[in-house]
Amino acid sequence: MRAIFFFLLISMAAATAKASHAQSIPNQIHPLRPTAGSAGRHVPQINCLSWRLAVETNNIQNWKLVPLQCESYVGHYMLGKQYRDDCNAVVVAAIQYAKTLKIAKDGKDVWVFDIDETTLSNLPYYARSDVAFGATKFNGTKFDGWTREGKAPAVPGALFLYRTLLAMGIKPVFITGTKEEFRQVRIANLKKVGYHSWVKLILKGVNDTGSSVMYKSGKRAELVKAGYRIVGNIGDQWSDLLGDFVGDRTFKLPDPMYYIG
Repeated sequence: MRAIFFFLLISMAAATAKASHAQSIPNQIHPLRPTAGSAGRHVPQINCLSWRLAVETNNIQNWKLVPLQCESYVGHYMLGKQYRDDCNAVVVAAIQYAKTLKIAKDGKDVWVFDIDETTLSNLPYYARSDVAFGATKFNGTKFDGWTREGKAPAVPGALFLYRTLLAMGIKPVFITGTKEEFRQVRIANLKKVGYHSWVKLILKGVNDTGSSVMYKSGKRAELVKAGYRIVGNIGDQWSDLLGDFVGDRTFKLPDPMYYIG
């Protein structure tokens, strides 16, 4: 029965993610082959697959840019099938864990979601030639302009996780580094793609200083102080999952396009 359940979860997550993501990102590139460079080509002096593994496991930290030699590799990965499969694998693991929980009836069991590259995807922005999947220097003005458009699609599998947790009685909480000035834009964007309700939507105010780890730890501490139980936590950055009050279980989604410490 567990094997059948696992298969169904993968199938449902993949179908949901593929429908929403493929519509928003046209001209899908073929799935990336597990080689040193993009499309099977060898890239001298750097193995892009190994670089991505080191990034995802937090062995490479505080990096500023995707190596220029790996721009095509990262692009193929993010636009191809492998990225969607990887996201869905994380979602299935999260749901399997959630199924083991005994949820209280007081509405205090919550699951913390990051937003960028966790619930909403900025891939249409990062796929632009002047952004180059994170191989060019981050431009805050341009990124804010993209955020204001409110056109970010859902991350593959994330909406399926959100809906499954809601059905189980686990309440979502969004904690994001997005600036408070974008609250209404974010609300509209979240609802547009299917995230219709939450306990709290916490954005970064002008007085929220320090690292992302410090900021998110502080916000999670406030949740716990208010009586909430963080049963799960999912994000694309290690800074979403490190620090204090991270929750009973954490889940890391792939994101080789940028690093937030």
